[in-house]
Amino acid sequence: VQLQAFGGGLVQAGGSLRLSCAASERPFSSTVMGWFRQAPGKEREFVAAIRWSRASTFYGDFVKGRFTISRDNAKNTVSLQMNSLKPEDTAVYYCAAGSSYSKTPREYNRWGQGTLVTVSS
Repeated sequence: VQLQAFGGGLVQAGGSLRLSCAASERPFSSTVMGWFRQAPGKEREFVAAIRWSRASTFYGDFVKGRFTISRDNAKNTVSLQMNSLKPEDTAVYYCAAGSSYSKTPREYNRWGQGTLVTVSS
């Protein structure tokens, strides 16, 4: 499966953005779709994940209720709604697919290209 992420952009602090990740084909029911981010000079960081079959969701500790991950079965897409954005949320955001839930990037074997999110203060 190929993944394509889009929806990044420039937003002021406190604003919102919605990222989407389109899969080229229906993910297996066991697939976990995740979002990661990487800021300049930092390691790739887990943001959120969702099990495709049951829509169980997982979030990084820093999210604290600001982000919501969801999936659309009909469109084979996973979205990340980001609210109350902060300058420290600035990063390239990547979507990924794996066979099981993990916060570790290496456990995901399919990656989309990144989409840049810039939050201005």
